[in-house]
Amino acid sequence: MDKPKVVIVEDDDVLLRVMVAELKDANIEVISATDGEEGLKRVRDERPDLVLLDLLLPKKSGFEVLEELKQGTETRGIPVIILSMLGQDEDIKRGLKLGANDYIVKSQHAVGEVIEKVRVFFSKEAHPAAS
Repeated sequence: MDKPKVVIVEDDDVLLRVMVAELKDANIEVISATDGEEGLKRVRDERPDLVLLDLLLPKKSGFEVLEELKQGTETRGIPVIILSMLGQDEDIKRGLKLGANDYIVKSQHAVGEVIEKVRVFFSKEAHPAAS
């Protein structure tokens, strides 16, 4: 299997750098974007295996990005995991209703846990019968 490819859309520079480094260490190809519009473009251009999406983003919110991805025929099948500080039930429900595969509240999870979730995600993708 080729290296899995992830697009991270995150405007927190420090968090973005840490996540990119950790994912690369996990042998995952990483493309990053720091605002919603750039994120949408990167996903459309790169067709990643997974998108890690913040919700509070400049130019276009994560909710808008998610909605547009799920409406596009080429991008609707790409799994999305939301990474957000928004931990309210209604935000989580809205994200999942719009088509996110998972929702991680940043303040409740260390970066290592997020990376582990991504690893588990790809191990299930590689061995679907095992799940």
